[in-house]
Amino acid sequence: MASKAVVPEQPIGAAKQKNGQAEGKNRRVLRDIGNLAIAPAVEGKPQNQITRPVTRSFGAQLLENAQAAAEKYNSKKPVALKECAAKASIVTAKETVKPKKEAVVIISSDEEEICKSKKKVKEGSSKNPTKTLTAILTARSKDVCGLDKKPKDLIVDIDAADVENELAAVEYIEDIYSFYKLTEGEARVHDYMDSQPEINSKMRAILVDWLIEVHKKFDLMPESLYLTINIVDRFLSVKTVPRRELQLVGISSMLIACKYEEIWAPEVSDFIALSDNTYVREQVLLMEKAILGKLEWYLTVPTPYVFLVRYIKASVPSDQELENMAFFLAELGLMNYATIIPYCTSMISASAVYAARCTLNKSPLWTPTLKHHTGYSEDQLLECAKLLASFHSGVVENKLKAVARKYSIPERSAVAMLPAAKGLLSA
Repeated sequence: MASKAVVPEQPIGAAKQKNGQAEGKNRRVLRDIGNLAIAPAVEGKPQNQITRPVTRSFGAQLLENAQAAAEKYNSKKPVALKECAAKASIVTAKETVKPKKEAVVIISSDEEEICKSKKKVKEGSSKNPTKTLTAILTARSKDVCGLDKKPKDLIVDIDAADVENELAAVEYIEDIYSFYKLTEGEARVHDYMDSQPEINSKMRAILVDWLIEVHKKFDLMPESLYLTINIVDRFLSVKTVPRRELQLVGISSMLIACKYEEIWAPEVSDFIALSDNTYVREQVLLMEKAILGKLEWYLTVPTPYVFLVRYIKASVPSDQELENMAFFLAELGLMNYATIIPYCTSMISASAVYAARCTLNKSPLWTPTLKHHTGYSEDQLLECAKLLASFHSGVVENKLKAVARKYSIPERSAVAMLPAAKGLLSA
């Protein structure tokens, strides 16, 4: 049995003051001193730490002091000293508080946490990465089916060569053509021939044939021709025009298109001279004003030309002959009323490229790159491509020769002289 230490008697006031201070301000929170690191002292409130080793005699002295204070102050609970295996902690005698594992918080510095995290990273990096069950099963399935050995359909990056060209706008080109596809329906014309009592599709074809001749005479940009035809069709779809003013609508539409697209646009007098002075200057200007008013000055439209240049570029490897053939077939389609009504501009352009590849016997006829950029499959373009091929086969018998003459010269690879695609005509 351990010897009991003799505690000298102290005055009541002194014991009250000493124990009151120990019990009130300097009494430490009960905790497991084996699991907690010493926390830094709060500024202004220094912590009193026990530096004296807890021996049996010192523990007995603490117990007696606690019991003496409990007798004087009934509001305080008696404190007992409980010895642990190697360390001691002060617990209440009435109820023993055992800290739960999940409630124990180890207070440590940030540097220790960083060192621990680095140690975990090193341990994890030294181990081989484990694969998930899904990844293992997928890899085995591919090996069994032989999917890894099959060639993948690669989509060619047609803009890779234009990365350094600022005018190509490679960063925005995909968004631009996505916007064209969304808005092409706004500029699409409906069937208006029933609302034109004095005009038919044959008269329209004669007008377009003449406009192609005028376009070639002035050596204008291709964009001007496609925009001119678009303006003519849109105006005729909202305004009844007598037969004698149909040519006036044509030259006024080309005047507007040239002002929009050309750097040096032809003058009004030039168009009047080409029309054999059929109209005067005031008539041309009044018709120009009427067209802009009916169309509400909406001239920024996705014509077949903007799709053609993109789809020809996607037809890799492309050459000058393929480009001329695609433009030749597209202009044949624009001249015929039966093409512009049932088909949208992007489909006409894609069908012209498909028909051109069929005419020149390109293999394959339709590639994944073309399907990606056009958004059309080969089956979707087959009907429109057959129509364009039929126009090509009837060029010799057709009395309207402007398109045929334009594409019969060597500078345009004389594509009009080539036979039409037999595969489309017999399909």
